[in-house]
Amino acid sequence: MINKFLNTVIDAINDLIADTIKIIPGLIGGLIVIFLTRYIAHWTENFANKIAIKTIKSRSLQILFIKSIYITTWVVGVFLAAIMSFPGLSLGNVIGALGLGSVAIGFAFQDIFKNFLAGILLLLQEPFRIGDEVVVQDYQGFVEHIDIRTTTIRTYQGEKILIPNATIFTNSVQVRTGYDKRRTDLGVGVDYNTSLAQAQNLLFDVITSLDGVLKEPTPEIDLVNFGDSSIDFVVRYWTLPQQKTVRYIQTKAIIAIKKAFDKASITIPYPIRTLYYFDQDKYSDYIPNQ
Repeated sequence: MINKFLNTVIDAINDLIADTIKIIPGLIGGLIVIFLTRYIAHWTENFANKIAIKTIKSRSLQILFIKSIYITTWVVGVFLAAIMSFPGLSLGNVIGALGLGSVAIGFAFQDIFKNFLAGILLLLQEPFRIGDEVVVQDYQGFVEHIDIRTTTIRTYQGEKILIPNATIFTNSVQVRTGYDKRRTDLGVGVDYNTSLAQAQNLLFDVITSLDGVLKEPTPEIDLVNFGDSSIDFVVRYWTLPQQKTVRYIQTKAIIAIKKAFDKASITIPYPIRTLYYFDQDKYSDYIPNQ
């Protein structure tokens, strides 16, 4: 009885070894296919990049085309490796396995799929392009790269920020360079004794004479408020949209306005407070008046 059991075990082990030896060539072939797929995918990516540069103007669509070719190459390579490693595997088996595992995979990788789909939509719709200056939540800077999963932003301080595409797709994005011009509103206060017409004309002359301020739309000088110690103007002018240009022109505008006001003896007042003194013994919150 024991000998019969041992013979059965030995036969099973021999069958297992024989089956393993049979599939070893297929496994080696599959590994070779995966190894070759890596180089083929790299080659097709470079080839697709050359084609995209020549035929597609939009950089975002170029990236989408290149990534699609790269991913397709890997999918085909993995499928061929699976068929070579397991000769009995068919397309129907693969589809059935994917159908059974799709729910589990969906829950496990829902964030990855969400970012992947959002990345494709961003590349197709192009709400912004590489090189645009954007503000996303607490981050602002230049769009350096749009990938399938993340968007790379280089902040004005030189930091690299990777933002998931789903975050960008589901939140408001301020594209500062979305148009060819951008308006700056610069507040200026003058003393109450100032001639408002004179100040308004002077501000208009100063801002329209600055290099970098666009002629169209025409700058506007608005009176907006009676402040505590000043009458407040807002100087509205247009420049190119880049943040560096906006800051540079604003600095020039402030210097030029201050210089013109000094020459015209127009005062930009300090905050003024009036203090009243009274007898604390006579006026007390705790002693009733007699």
